[in-house]
Amino acid sequence: MNLEQLIDRLKRTPSFMENVTHWETLPAKEARFASFPEALDGRLPPVLAARGVHQLYTHQREAFDRVAEGRDICVVTPTASGKTMCYNLPVLNAILKNGDARALYLFPTKALSADQVSELYELIEAMDVDVKTFTYDGDTPAAARRQVRQAGHIVVTNPDMLHSGILPHHTKWVKLFENLQYVVIDEIHAYRGVFGSNLANVIRRLTRLCKFYGSNPQFICCSATIANPGELASTLIGRPVDVIDQSGAASGEKHIVFYNPPVVNKQLGIRKSVLQETLHIASMLVDNDISTIVFGKSRLTVEVLTRHLKERVKDPFGNAGRVRGYRGGYLPTLRREIERGLRKGEIRAVVSTNALELGIDIGQLDACVLCGYPGSIASTWQEAGRAGRRKNTALTIMVASSSALDQYIVNHPEYFFSRSPENALVHPDNLYVLLGHVKCAAYELPFEEGESYAKGVSTRELLDYLCEEHILNLTGGRYYWMAEEFPAADLSLRSVTSENFLIIDITRPEHRVVIGEMDRYTVPMLLHEHAIYMHEGQQYQVEKLDFTEKKAYVRSVDVDYYTDADLNTSVKVLDVLKEQPLGNGSLAFGDVLVTWLVTMFKKFKLDTQETLGFGPVDLPELEMPTNACWWALDESVTSGLSMDDLQGGMLGIANALRQIIPLYLMCSPRDICVQYRVRDPFTKLPTLLVFDNYAGGIGLSERVFGMRALIFSDVHDLIARCPCEAGCPSCTGPMNEVGEHGKKTALLLTERLMAL
Repeated sequence: MNLEQLIDRLKRTPSFMENVTHWETLPAKEARFASFPEALDGRLPPVLAARGVHQLYTHQREAFDRVAEGRDICVVTPTASGKTMCYNLPVLNAILKNGDARALYLFPTKALSADQVSELYELIEAMDVDVKTFTYDGDTPAAARRQVRQAGHIVVTNPDMLHSGILPHHTKWVKLFENLQYVVIDEIHAYRGVFGSNLANVIRRLTRLCKFYGSNPQFICCSATIANPGELASTLIGRPVDVIDQSGAASGEKHIVFYNPPVVNKQLGIRKSVLQETLHIASMLVDNDISTIVFGKSRLTVEVLTRHLKERVKDPFGNAGRVRGYRGGYLPTLRREIERGLRKGEIRAVVSTNALELGIDIGQLDACVLCGYPGSIASTWQEAGRAGRRKNTALTIMVASSSALDQYIVNHPEYFFSRSPENALVHPDNLYVLLGHVKCAAYELPFEEGESYAKGVSTRELLDYLCEEHILNLTGGRYYWMAEEFPAADLSLRSVTSENFLIIDITRPEHRVVIGEMDRYTVPMLLHEHAIYMHEGQQYQVEKLDFTEKKAYVRSVDVDYYTDADLNTSVKVLDVLKEQPLGNGSLAFGDVLVTWLVTMFKKFKLDTQETLGFGPVDLPELEMPTNACWWALDESVTSGLSMDDLQGGMLGIANALRQIIPLYLMCSPRDICVQYRVRDPFTKLPTLLVFDNYAGGIGLSERVFGMRALIFSDVHDLIARCPCEAGCPSCTGPMNEVGEHGKKTALLLTERLMAL
């Protein structure tokens, strides 16, 4: 059965359609073309024609023309719309006309770098010209690196390598920096939060060095659809860009289906498991030989889905290899193997985190199943775009979980289909981020007295502080590096800290193998001793967690459960930066200190998710300074409520806020945290508090500060529309947590908050 036949059958299947809250059919679009520009080198059109490209899409031509005018651009078009041509053509054209011209390509991952450069190789080989293109990353052999530095016309790398392998060693890259004409930054929507804040600083360091060497490169940025591509690109590169967002590419018919698992207990609001429903749908697709990608929102979800899907689709010969898992933490060799298997069609289904959300070529996939809402409109479209990349009919089914966010989206399809995608937020002047890059910049090139590095932050104060710490030395009007360490090695672009833990398999003591890695702040939740760590469907028990050496030792096991840890969090207000009286309370924004401690873990049965037991966790307390906003409620808001009802109502609002806020910010629910206190030690009043889950903050809670009315309106709507009687996981949280009157109280409080 092909995909069109399956779609028709699903529409005629009552047991499926009764759970469908919305079925959106996006019609196929015809392509819009433009002729090749006259300025294009004559060697390019015949090569493109041999590949079936006789004209450009309109957005490709517009990109070429804007670049030719000397403008920095940001191209924002859907997945598989030919964005690669938007930068390859102007870059190759410039190099063909001037053999000294150089270009630097930045991709967010090594996988994407390796994938995209293959198309470039094909064009160059077909023209039979001497345009040397090299990939420069951690896998580049030492013997080849000198040739890359000396002869590379196009250097393809990633931000991490630019940060630690190129900029600190710029004296070996003189040819590149003196002649750098273009910097290409692909998939800029991936650069948000901490990663984007770090990249903006890496670009500051890059342009600083370019100025020293006498070059001033143009920037060509590409992005999937987000609400603020121009703002994001401008923040990343430090100057205005022209946005090109009208795609001329053709696309096949796309079916977007919102599927809500049936309610099995109305009073408690309990639905069938999102995992079980996702498995059922994915199995049906794979059984009909429809190539499928399944997206899970967490590593644990991916591993559980992979394990069960392999079992369900195993053929009579026991071959479950046509189903694979894919996520961050897998070693590069394993990820490349899976990508090749997808391109060759040997793998018929892959279960992935958002690691495959980016434009890595994984061949033709027909269907996409989302296990829960990805967390943002932008990510949903990006993940759905992995199906139907060859302009064929595509099917995307989003299976909603019981979370409030999922239930809001699945029951408000008009919200999803009528609103623009979310904003991507970065905060490059976060002091924790900024200070690390100022160190790196000083190591690369001494700062001059009076030189400015960041807007709104005194460069002089940062430099003087580093002098006091004996890291820099001010001599002759210049700040020189004097410390012994290599600063780039201590600065990770993916997190505020650089402390990743290695995961070592000790199942065979004589043959210990590193199977993955994990950041420091995730380790206490997933790698505490006795935790079940899952890797490509295989279960491992953590035997020992060594905080000093940053290593977790795991042993292969076969058990019928997984683990999840409980986290105790406390927040202390350090400083109030903004405050807004509201008549019946106040809204404030400021600096806070977050303290958390993992105290215990629970065991859950794999197939039913029932609780099997508990265990203690003995780990040190962790502290993190960050930003937060908070609402303090006076007696006019809380009057007439008992202490129990007030607690239940505030818990219900906090649970709903956790899910609603990511609707307005391009972030995961994990990027923000919501706390409530019936009596806050700082405000002395009932208080709701939202903080950034990153050291130093990345601008999320500050954005929330200005969105109060909008957010509480949607919180009220989410709770009011939920069909449960007294609270459930889809709105306020279960009744046994919020109390008998929790839902009613939450509605009353939000109404009063909306009136402030």
